[in-house]
Amino acid sequence: MVEMSERDDSTTADEADIETMVSTDSTPESTESTEDTIDDEEKNREFAERMRRFLDYAVLAGLLLLALIAALQFYLNASQTITTWVNPEYRAPFQMAFNLVLLLGAALGVSVQLRRLASD
Repeated sequence: MVEMSERDDSTTADEADIETMVSTDSTPESTESTEDTIDDEEKNREFAERMRRFLDYAVLAGLLLLALIAALQFYLNASQTITTWVNPEYRAPFQMAFNLVLLLGAALGVSVQLRRLASD
């Protein structure tokens, strides 16, 4: 009878060791899953940042193309208007002032967009 109770005690001690090992083993798994979640969130943020940057460049390219077409049309029509309405001796200064205003406006727009892209 004594042997039986000694076996019960040793079995209980073994079971306690196994429970300790199981509870110790489960902790790294939860830490790994937390790290995986953090890595996934970081990857998602990086992907979103890359997509936003790509869209910024796409918007810049589209705006530059649109500005080029509109500027060309506007330039041709404004030149025709200057030719029609301004006396021949004042046409050159009017054309020069008009071209300078267009150049400064384009430079300002490109500068703002490049500064925005560089800050990211």
